[in-house]
Amino acid sequence: MGSTLKQSKTEWSSAFWCGLPSHIRVLYIATAQRTGGWLAEAFAADSASEVFLEEVSGSTAGLARLRDEPFDAVLVSHKPGELDAVELVEGYRAGGASEPIIVLGTQSEQEMAAVCYEVGADAYVCVNTTTTRNLIWIVARTVQRHELLCENRRLTLAERRRTQQERDEADRLLQQQRALIGNMATLKNLHLPAELVAHYRELLRTYVIMGSGNLADELSRLAKLLTTAGVTARETMQLHLHVLEELVHGLGTRSCRHVMSRADLLVLEIMIHLAESYRARYQERLHPPMQLMLPGFDKRA
Repeated sequence: MGSTLKQSKTEWSSAFWCGLPSHIRVLYIATAQRTGGWLAEAFAADSASEVFLEEVSGSTAGLARLRDEPFDAVLVSHKPGELDAVELVEGYRAGGASEPIIVLGTQSEQEMAAVCYEVGADAYVCVNTTTTRNLIWIVARTVQRHELLCENRRLTLAERRRTQQERDEADRLLQQQRALIGNMATLKNLHLPAELVAHYRELLRTYVIMGSGNLADELSRLAKLLTTAGVTARETMQLHLHVLEELVHGLGTRSCRHVMSRADLLVLEIMIHLAESYRARYQERLHPPMQLMLPGFDKRA
């Protein structure tokens, strides 16, 4: 580019330029000896995008300007001995500057690009070999990338907050459910076999993934097993909460809403099967099976 940027001669359709923003607000940090008039003229000569260029001299003036107003991007002139853009970018990033920063220099990109990236710059452009249109695209793509990163951080933080809220809600529901069953201290007091606890753990995990599906028979068998062992509904609920707490705490930063919803359905189904199983045993006691007489035998004989 020398003293001025070379303007691209290529003809582009208007549809191609829909990817560029209509205007970009740029801060140019120059040196006292080399001002940005040449850069402003080059941007004005290309109508692909309207570039509002504001110029300051030196790193101190640039930092003060960034504190006053936001800019879409920052262009920094790299002139060793007058303005070291590498040190400037490193200091800006250490001070918390988040704007996209593009370094302009006369050295080749092979020499300077990696060095600029390592201190936090978003791009390096050799002014001797680029064109106005190319520089506009670099600035636009850098701004778009910065906006995408900001949006991604915002969504990530929102997701973390949502997940934490779900976790807090899950803990609150578990505490309420424990209160409903009388805050029975530990699962050890139930004297349930470890195999049964492990079986329920796998059943809960399967239910969370698959839903009820074909587990109805399995739940019915589990209810009969609990009934035979004399496990009460309260004790079954305690077993459920113990296993559910293990599962929820093992989720880490993942969402627990789906797990809690499926777990509620599971324990509801189990309680229904358990109630039916105990009712059937009660009915058997009230109406035990009668021994019928064999054909040809008379009870009075």
